[in-house]
Amino acid sequence: MRPGLRVGHQETVEITVTNEMFPEFAGQVVHETMSTVSMVYYMEWVGRLVILPFLEDGEEGIGGGIAVHHLAPAPSGKRVRFTAVVVEVSDHKVVCDVWGEHDRARVGEGQLVQYILEKRRIDERIHSMKSS
Repeated sequence: MRPGLRVGHQETVEITVTNEMFPEFAGQVVHETMSTVSMVYYMEWVGRLVILPFLEDGEEGIGGGIAVHHLAPAPSGKRVRFTAVVVEVSDHKVVCDVWGEHDRARVGEGQLVQYILEKRRIDERIHSMKSS
């Protein structure tokens, strides 16, 4: 990993909730608000934005875990701002506090762990999991 990533570094991304983000099971929309799955997607995305400028050629980030709490609804059309703030960084590990909020509430919050590994090593691991 390139030098420079420090505790306190943060990134943000802002999105508008659309019907593609609604929770849906077996073709049935549960309610017209951002699903937990969509919330987690954007938390991971903003966390990825934290590491991208610091990846060396031949390196890639890989998710190590995310723990979240979904706190409030984000209805269709609502603008939601996602933030990731680095709380821990080492040679191969980056931990971020992540959250999403809109003008009326904090939608969710949690913590994201990412590992920085050689792409070759990731590819080898994926290949070892394939059926022969």
